Parts: sequence; structure tokens; C-alpha cells
Amino acid sequence: MNPLLILLIALLVISGLGLIIFILLHSGKGTGISDAIASSVYSTQTGTSIIEKNLDRITIVFAIVFLVDLLALMIVYPTGSIA
Repeated sequence: MNPLLILLIALLVISGLGLIIFILLHSGKGTGISDAIASSVYSTQTGTSIIEKNLDRITIVFAIVFLVDLLALMIVYPTGSIA
């Protein structure tokens, strides 16, 4: 296997798992995992807390890395070229 292929696939798997984890950490209406963790630290007022803003930023970064890596795999290794 090509080292570039190994690197791109590993990055795709890591960013995909990170994306799943950080999407699941988001709260919907105050019943998410992040609210259970942060309820004792931050008060629940209107608007998003600091933790939610950071979760949004991290999720966006993982999504961008995932999409860029997927596009790189599509360009470098078109259909049928990996054998």
C-alpha cells in the first residue's frame, strides 16, 4: 500500500470518529451529554454556553478535515485505481 493512501485513510477514520463523537456531545434542548457534564459548571441561561460554542468549533473543524480528506482521496485515487 502507498504511504499516502495509508495517511489519507487514517485521517479519514480519525476525523470521522471525531465527528461522530462531537456531534453526539451536542445538546438538543438541554438534555444532551454536554448539558449533563456542564450543568454543574455553567448556569443554563438563554443562548449557548462556552462549552457549546467550543463544541461547535471543534465539530466544524472535524467536518472540514473530513470533507477535504474525502475530496483528496477522490482526486488522488479515482474509482478503480486502488488495487
